[in-house]
Amino acid sequence: MASALRRTASLLRPFQLYRQIRVSNDLVNPSCISDALRHGNFSLSRSFYTLNFGIERLKMDQRCLLSTSVSDTTSKPNSGNPETKSSVENEKSGGSESSDGDSNQKNGRSSGKDVRGAPVSWWSFFLLLATGAGLVFYYDREKKRHIEDINTNSIAVKEGPSAGKAAIGGPFSLIRDDGKRITEKDLMGKWTILYFGFTHCPDICPDELIKLAAAIDKIKEKCGVDVVPVFISVDPERDTVQQVHEYVKEFHPKLVGLTGSPEEIKSVARSYRVYYMKTEEEDSDYLVDHSIVMYLMSPEMNFVKFYGKNHDVDSLTDGVVKEIRQYRK
Repeated sequence: MASALRRTASLLRPFQLYRQIRVSNDLVNPSCISDALRHGNFSLSRSFYTLNFGIERLKMDQRCLLSTSVSDTTSKPNSGNPETKSSVENEKSGGSESSDGDSNQKNGRSSGKDVRGAPVSWWSFFLLLATGAGLVFYYDREKKRHIEDINTNSIAVKEGPSAGKAAIGGPFSLIRDDGKRITEKDLMGKWTILYFGFTHCPDICPDELIKLAAAIDKIKEKCGVDVVPVFISVDPERDTVQQVHEYVKEFHPKLVGLTGSPEEIKSVARSYRVYYMKTEEEDSDYLVDHSIVMYLMSPEMNFVKFYGKNHDVDSLTDGVVKEIRQYRK
């Protein structure tokens, strides 16, 4: 709409100027003005001022139209001007290139960020592999060590702090290998080591009695204490007094052999928490399954400590000597 008004104003501008100049020349003539004033004709003067006001109004309108046209040309480039079109196109292309460059930079940054922030890289992969191998090695080593500890603990008897005294021991009445009946009171006053077995034992009992006999002599050498070794039979049906006498003298001259009736053996075995049981009989030959334990008793016939099959002569000797020395303190 503004462009149409501008074109119409430009077409009418020459005619308007011509009329303005002609009218102004006719009206501005001094003789015409003086004659009108002399005869009291004020209509001419009024028309003159009206014309001047219209001319001024027309100039103002022209200036408004020119200012509008200038603002339109600055805001909208001339389509007919090739230079303006090319400059606009260059600006658009430059803007597009800049926008493309910005988008490329953003894409580069985003792509670089994705590369840097990738979840798995070669370094992280090798680090994960090394960590996994280390964990597997550590787990395998700890597993083997745990198995070795279990095996060692199952074989060895650990010595630890005691809470009170075990209910082991008690009164008994048995027949000694010389035919004399004795009780636990006859053994008081000396350190005593008790071992339960039977004379027909093929291998275990002889081995344990040999170890006991050797330890008795070493204990005497180390601390000067006479320890009384005692063998108590768990096979009263075959181990008579004579049988026990002949058997104990084969190991050590101080070894005391005790036997008794089945009820008496059962009672003393219960007091010392000893397990024994006959195996299947074949005629008159059978074996007795029993506990393989040595009991160290104090001079008051109180239980001090027990030693299992895993103890050798030296460990048995050192253990007894240690207990005797602590007792003296």
